[in-house]
Amino acid sequence: MTSPFSTSTASAGTGPILTVRGELDVATAPQLRTRIGELTLEAGQLLVVDLEGVTFCDSSGISTLIAARNVAEAAEAKVALVAVPTRLTRTLALTGLADFFPTYPTAGDAISAHG
Repeated sequence: MTSPFSTSTASAGTGPILTVRGELDVATAPQLRTRIGELTLEAGQLLVVDLEGVTFCDSSGISTLIAARNVAEAAEAKVALVAVPTRLTRTLALTGLADFFPTYPTAGDAISAHG
């Protein structure tokens, strides 16, 4: 059974928190890319991407996370991944992307580290 894909956004003093749920794959990655493109980021802010609810992530999903980082860098902001599922943590390590993304257990931890 597949998990329905959804995103939601909350505001923190440091910037947006984007929560992703469900399967992040070739079918849903374009939706996430669109959502990332709609975010307003300013220099010095932090984009937190909460992945706790992600049940599956393929290469399209990873590509979209890289796109999120690129959007943040273009705005002179930072990106952090939080609550990364174990399987995705392993995939990021195997692909050499573990050092590309700072990761934290919670959004609060990412925000504290940024501040």
